[in-house]
Amino acid sequence: MLADRVAARTRRILRTDLWVAIAPAVLIILVAFGVTMFFVKPAPPKRLTIAVAPDEGGSRYYARRYQDILKRHGVTLDIRQTGGSLSNVQLLADPSSGVDVAFVQSGTDAGERAAALVSLGSVNYIPLWVFYRGDPIEDVRELKGRRIAVGAPESGTRTLAATLLSATGADAGTELLPLERDAAIEQLKKGEIDSVFLVAPAEAPSIKKLAAAPGVRLLSFARADAYVRRFPYLSKLVLPRGVFDLVADVPARDVVLLAPTQNLITRDTLHPALAYLLLRAAAEVYGNAGMLVNAGEFPAPREAGFPLSAEAKRYYQAGVPFLQRYLPFWAANLVDRLWVMLVPIIAVVVPLGRAVPALYRWRVRSRVFRWYARLKQIELQLEESPGRPVLDDMLKRLDDTERAVNQIPTPLAYAENLYFFREHVDVVRRRILRRLADEPSRGQSSVEKRLG
Repeated sequence: MLADRVAARTRRILRTDLWVAIAPAVLIILVAFGVTMFFVKPAPPKRLTIAVAPDEGGSRYYARRYQDILKRHGVTLDIRQTGGSLSNVQLLADPSSGVDVAFVQSGTDAGERAAALVSLGSVNYIPLWVFYRGDPIEDVRELKGRRIAVGAPESGTRTLAATLLSATGADAGTELLPLERDAAIEQLKKGEIDSVFLVAPAEAPSIKKLAAAPGVRLLSFARADAYVRRFPYLSKLVLPRGVFDLVADVPARDVVLLAPTQNLITRDTLHPALAYLLLRAAAEVYGNAGMLVNAGEFPAPREAGFPLSAEAKRYYQAGVPFLQRYLPFWAANLVDRLWVMLVPIIAVVVPLGRAVPALYRWRVRSRVFRWYARLKQIELQLEESPGRPVLDDMLKRLDDTERAVNQIPTPLAYAENLYFFREHVDVVRRRILRRLADEPSRGQSSVEKRLG
């Protein structure tokens, strides 16, 4: 029973020692991880909304391509149709609109609303097609005073048409009609209007059909270089003769076009992982060659009227982040978010992994080591040549010390400390007994008994 009580008491004390050593380390680790959590990036949302204008640059078609690519990576892309680039910018500028990204035509004047908006880059040329009826002309200034369909009031097409007509002085007396694309094309074919401005890819079926329509001409910008110098967001492109139809030779000559770019615009709060995912999708969607585009030409950091985001700059300089090259999107994002957790592991957990055992070892050994003070005190007193009564008292104290140390609860792994102490006690005891042996014969028998 006594042995059981001693064993239970020993276990309690050793558990206390263990918790005293571990508890501060656990507290430090928790604090370190708590502080680190402030620097861990939040998980990216799994749903995005993109704003597109159906009549601008085939954006609805391309948005569906993005939708399929993002779905493969576990991200749902919702498509919201709008009236044009200006509407897209307005929706992006409003955090409560729910729109996260939008196709915006370069040259769209966003004003102060663009302060929190950034560009992921230009993703495609969307040429300006000026179809007209009548005698051949070389510039939009010759359309002065005519009836021109330029799209909805908030569309990028109307903005670009108004800019070019105003720059050439052709806006005075010219009627700009807010007709939708299909209606404008039909009215031009019937001769009900004089001209139509369209912004669309060269691959758009409506452009090919209209280029071959009887009585309809396609304007070739004779002063394209001048426009590009005046408006840096425009590019000069050449549509080769016969590219639409080699048999019918459509167009019948090389056509010089002016082309703004279609751009991916987002808020500066878009999650970095999603920004890289959109750029990867853009490279997949627009990476092939087209009628007016070379392979690999887009996406590109072209002039768009919006600053490039930090992620876009890194993408165009170094490509896709290392983790996203070799891991699935969700895994790359998880590792990227949690790598910062290595800081407390390296800076805190590793040193504490060494300190905790040392602290526990010190706490166990300290119960034995503190008795060395009494042992040293007895040794110092022995140097003072005490008499027999003092020597007898020293022996008694030495015996009491040995019994007390034997009762100290000590794990088996540290039991050698007890035996080392007992050896040291025995060394001091022998010195005392030898000193007693040199004293007068009184009590000599007891000394002899102890000695041997």
